[in-house]
Amino acid sequence: MSARRFSILRHLQHENPLAKGLPRSGAPPQLARMQRGLPQRRRIKDVEKVIAVSSAKGGVGKSTLSVNLALSFAQAGRRSGVLDADIFGPSIPKLLNLSGEPRLTKDNQLIPLQNYGVKSMSMGYLVDQDAPVVWRGLMVMKALQQLLHEVDWGGLDILVLDLPPGTGDTQLTITQQIVLDGAVIVSTPQDIALADAVKGINMFRKVNVPILGMVQNMSVFTCPNCHTSTHIFGSEGVPRACNKHDIDFLGDVPLHASICGDADRGRPTVVAEPHSLRAKAFNDIAEQLSSKLGTTRSGDAGR
Repeated sequence: MSARRFSILRHLQHENPLAKGLPRSGAPPQLARMQRGLPQRRRIKDVEKVIAVSSAKGGVGKSTLSVNLALSFAQAGRRSGVLDADIFGPSIPKLLNLSGEPRLTKDNQLIPLQNYGVKSMSMGYLVDQDAPVVWRGLMVMKALQQLLHEVDWGGLDILVLDLPPGTGDTQLTITQQIVLDGAVIVSTPQDIALADAVKGINMFRKVNVPILGMVQNMSVFTCPNCHTSTHIFGSEGVPRACNKHDIDFLGDVPLHASICGDADRGRPTVVAEPHSLRAKAFNDIAEQLSSKLGTTRSGDAGR
């Protein structure tokens, strides 16, 4: 982290929530429960529904799925946002082509950055792009709690949480401290990825978070020259896992160079190629999730 950033953080130490410590007002009285090891779950303020996107393994396209789902929700008329819960390796700023420090409300709440109609918050907005976050667990948990509870979302129909890989402290903190309306598990078809995905399934079940379904990413590659389709990582791994664990299969997302290229340019597929079959795959999954959650378009509220 640069000297300039340290200077900024020192200057804002009584203003920036990530510098001032945990909130001291507005939090429910839950000390007794916490002392007994029973954290009090609460809803994220001004957010109707919250879903977590998890893989328990890195490199399977979880962040790309999270962003494209949030964009699909927005294009369908729902007020949506995405919260990057990966403190050490945030991806959302790059995917949404956003940068810069968030401003603060008069109540010291972080104001989300927005692009393509989706609000977002990430540790990536609060540290230099190339700076490693070299923090021990306590600092990580403080930052995570503040990202969860000290952001002014301004009213959302649905918030997508992009979880980091694994089933450790971050996942446990989220599942114990906030009300999750469901989890989506994403995996590639091969056994080595599914082994970790199953651990994620068991984690959510252990903490009583409903699993909305599984997504099979990188399911098939179609050659742009000869148009031959090849299942590079296998074809039925995720559907088999869904049958075995009694989970709904939400759909396939193909392996395609444009999905990667769109993400690297900060213009995800749902925005860059809205009429493509690849965008349709994301849109279909988002619509299934909306149906499961019972979310309505913001314009339909009160009708």
